[in-house]
Amino acid sequence: MLEAAGIATVVLAAMRPVAEKMRVPRALYCKFPLGRPLGAPNDAALQHRVLRAAFDLLDAPAGPVLADFPEVVEAEETPMACALPSRFDPDLPASVDEARGLRAAYDRAVARRGVTEVGRAVDADGVPAALADLERVAGGEHWKKVYGPRLDTIALSHDIRAYYQEAALELADRPALGARQMETWFFDQTEAGATLSAARAALTEQGAPDGIVFYMAPAGR
Repeated sequence: MLEAAGIATVVLAAMRPVAEKMRVPRALYCKFPLGRPLGAPNDAALQHRVLRAAFDLLDAPAGPVLADFPEVVEAEETPMACALPSRFDPDLPASVDEARGLRAAYDRAVARRGVTEVGRAVDADGVPAALADLERVAGGEHWKKVYGPRLDTIALSHDIRAYYQEAALELADRPALGARQMETWFFDQTEAGATLSAARAALTEQGAPDGIVFYMAPAGR
């Protein structure tokens, strides 16, 4: 409607595949951490370069046009400091053994807070089994063989992450202060995070619908 009224528009796009699908009149894709559309904080020179590149697109006819900003800003989020339990049963998949080892910390967290975010798809008792199923998918089994025709990965992934994050609050050496410190810890330092990422990649290779795959991890991962 804005374009039809003669008002040129441009979007700062954080994810290129989304911009490609949306086909907005003009978009500037910036390879920056999600939530930082103008790049690094306190870098006024970079932010002005981003804005200038975006404004330059206003002169282009509504294509759609999708341009790439040439500079890259890497995420600098330090993972939360949280020690994980040692392996107990080497016969179990690593993520399953890890999840079992976190149960005492999770129970303490729930007792202290009186509430839990776990329970949309599985409860705490079901988290190890949920990870075992994801291990099967990551290992090459087709997701329909593991889960049947329906798979709610949004709820399942939420429960696994919530279980880990609530347990981590009882174990962390210091509280997570950065916006994505706990997210970085989960995906980069835990066996469950590695399993979730591997299963997501396997689902993509198997041609699973985008609605199943996309929301298994935060945008940008």
